[in-house]
Amino acid sequence: MKHLGKAARWASTLAAVALLCAGSVAQAKTTLKVWTIPWSDDGRAAFQGMISDYTAKHPDVDVKWETRGIDEHKTALRVAMQSGQGPDLYYMWGGLGLGGEFAIAGASAPLDQAYAKYKWDDRFSTPALSDSKRYPGGRHGVPFVIHGEGLYYNKALFAKAGIAQPPKSYDELVADAEKLKAAHIPAIVFGGSVNWHLMRLMDEILEAKCGAAKHDELTSMKASWATEPCATASFVELKKWADNYMLKPFMGLADDQAQGLFYAGRTAMALEGDWFVGMIKSHTDISNFGLFLFPTGTQRLYFFSEYFYVSSKSPNKEAAEDFLNFITSPEEQQKYLGKFSSISVVKTVDYKSDSVDLDKQWRQIFADSKDTYANGDQAFPLDVTTEYWRIINQVASDAMQPADAAKGMQTFIANRKH
Repeated sequence: MKHLGKAARWASTLAAVALLCAGSVAQAKTTLKVWTIPWSDDGRAAFQGMISDYTAKHPDVDVKWETRGIDEHKTALRVAMQSGQGPDLYYMWGGLGLGGEFAIAGASAPLDQAYAKYKWDDRFSTPALSDSKRYPGGRHGVPFVIHGEGLYYNKALFAKAGIAQPPKSYDELVADAEKLKAAHIPAIVFGGSVNWHLMRLMDEILEAKCGAAKHDELTSMKASWATEPCATASFVELKKWADNYMLKPFMGLADDQAQGLFYAGRTAMALEGDWFVGMIKSHTDISNFGLFLFPTGTQRLYFFSEYFYVSSKSPNKEAAEDFLNFITSPEEQQKYLGKFSSISVVKTVDYKSDSVDLDKQWRQIFADSKDTYANGDQAFPLDVTTEYWRIINQVASDAMQPADAAKGMQTFIANRKH
């Protein structure tokens, strides 16, 4: 009996140790905090599916996903950068002016080792990888979405104005805008209350009036905006569009309000990205609309990327990298194809199942593209972007003359602290 009592005591002790170990395992479960923008309904459902797919295979990881509006997301990240209480992973656009803000400030962890470990350079397309190499101090971010931007048009309104086919040059585009104006149809709509919406028009005009090399010199701040004639000419063109061809009043409109007016047939064109295909489909008959690239004459694609970045303060960097490797795997990208954009960042996905003509057109555009140029807010540092927006808005609202706009840009660039 004494022997049995001792055995029972040992069994009880072992059971207690097992419970303690189990408790330690439970407490060791990794929590990954992920912050993104809201995305579309399809995008939100797809990302939740990716999270579920990952946690099903990694039960030791708990993914906590938070979304905020675009401006709120940027603000929250800036606050988190100061406090050190932010996410393990965050979603942000590429380029020096957006993702670069956080990389340069030390909020993003370099991922050179992860790129080598997971062979990401072999997985992702060349355009998708371009922004990962733009930052000082190593590779930053993992591509999740790439976007091209172009002009969507209402076929019936073009026909009403006597426009038989999309323009092939910038001069033809302006001539078509005049035809629309003569038919009492606003050529295009923008939401002026969000700075980046109208910026798209200025970016495209700069490419058309300056050409690729000079445009790049201006956005890299190697050429003088004040003395470069094409810079002033571009602001002149912006004012022409604002005065003559845009649906007014536009400065009080948000981007979603402007988009709604386009769906409703109140304006002939909208300058949007490949994501707009799904947005049109969710509001009206997609067959009523066509697509063409803004005819700049340079053959470059107006392009931007969206990345996931690992926070430099994350205690779970390896788990964060593993999660990124999973959601950008060919299997996950194939499973959720078309939910975030028309084209995947992964080279090996199969598009045969997709039947939307505009999505097919976007894929051909990407396939034919030999070079790209970025949105102004990705090409510029943040402070220059803010001034660029201010000047664009001033010119479009008739509060600043084009010649003064070009000089103002250069004055700001010359006086900024590096």
